[in-house]
Amino acid sequence: MDLGRILVSQETGSYVIRLEGDVRVVLSATLNDYMNTIFKSKDISKIIIDMIETKGVDSTTLGLLAKLAIHSNANFNIRPIVFCPDESLHETLLVMGLDDVFEIISKRKSELENLIELKSKPSHDTAIKQHVLEAHKLLSSINKKNKDEFLDLIAALERE
Repeated sequence: MDLGRILVSQETGSYVIRLEGDVRVVLSATLNDYMNTIFKSKDISKIIIDMIETKGVDSTTLGLLAKLAIHSNANFNIRPIVFCPDESLHETLLVMGLDDVFEIISKRKSELENLIELKSKPSHDTAIKQHVLEAHKLLSSINKKNKDEFLDLIAALERE
């Protein structure tokens, strides 16, 4: 798989996060930090997740995206949009119940193209573990299937 990277753009209250390649847990601290930047903003009108060039994502990344959507729905009354033309990834989003918190569109290019790459931020094992735990708890909160799926993982991480 292609190594993953995250590109972002912000323009007058619109935020775009483009996931390219294989986006995995090693980018969780980077993605989480950028989401916290969004959460601190007072002028948010639109959030777009561009998965057009995404080859793969892990459940930690999906959990962080769920965090973004849940927070945006609750605090800004915004339902983020995900552009995801890949049938397999689209199905994964649906199976995880992310269509409950995102508007998922099969095709379309991002509206904002002035993207800059977020540099991967080194993180310690404890920080990665915390991101993994939080992400899977958020996925579990979306529906019972996810809760059953990740129950053992969450319990193991909490015991560590």
